[in-house]
Amino acid sequence: MLDKLVKEHIILGIDPGTLYMGYALLRTSGSQVEIIDFGVFDVHKLEDQYARLQKEFFFIQQLIDLHHPTVLAIESQFVDKNPQTMIKIVHAQGVAIAAALSKDIPVVEYSPMKVKMAITGNGHSDKHQVADMLQRFLHIPADKMPKKLDASDALGIAYCHYLQLGMPLREKGAKNWTTFAKQKGLVDKQLTGPNAKLQTAIMMAKKKK
Repeated sequence: MLDKLVKEHIILGIDPGTLYMGYALLRTSGSQVEIIDFGVFDVHKLEDQYARLQKEFFFIQQLIDLHHPTVLAIESQFVDKNPQTMIKIVHAQGVAIAAALSKDIPVVEYSPMKVKMAITGNGHSDKHQVADMLQRFLHIPADKMPKKLDASDALGIAYCHYLQLGMPLREKGAKNWTTFAKQKGLVDKQLTGPNAKLQTAIMMAKKKK
């Protein structure tokens, strides 16, 4: 009954890139979350960088028209050792944001560290660790996991926004992740440190199987 009273959200997650753009769509209602679609939009065969950006712009608009997301969650700018690479990523990010705003879709940004912290509890996790945790959380069959990590990165961004909504914690009356985990009996009261959330997530995933 509670889930029917909670507003449904459709989150479009985007991992911006000028050759491969990761995308993911999640439908959430209260503590319920399901994958609508996720994958990679490949434009690497186009030689002109502006043609690639144009393709990405129209692709995001098509996703919006098809799935009607309530928000775009996108990875924010990061500092790269190669300035040219950083500029290209910023261009792709700007195109994605412009596509969403052209459809009156609100935008939220999350840093790579914020996404990793939300998913694994460690802001320095690698992409494979994030993908593994998402596979556990969302019960994705191994053969359905995409080969390119751009897709799982986008899924992580979307799932990060879902966690920021706080629905699972709010419904259980918990103030934070640790309190929620203790209420569920998933962690020892003495469990602390940077890996506590990661260990908790693994235990939750095992309990769901």
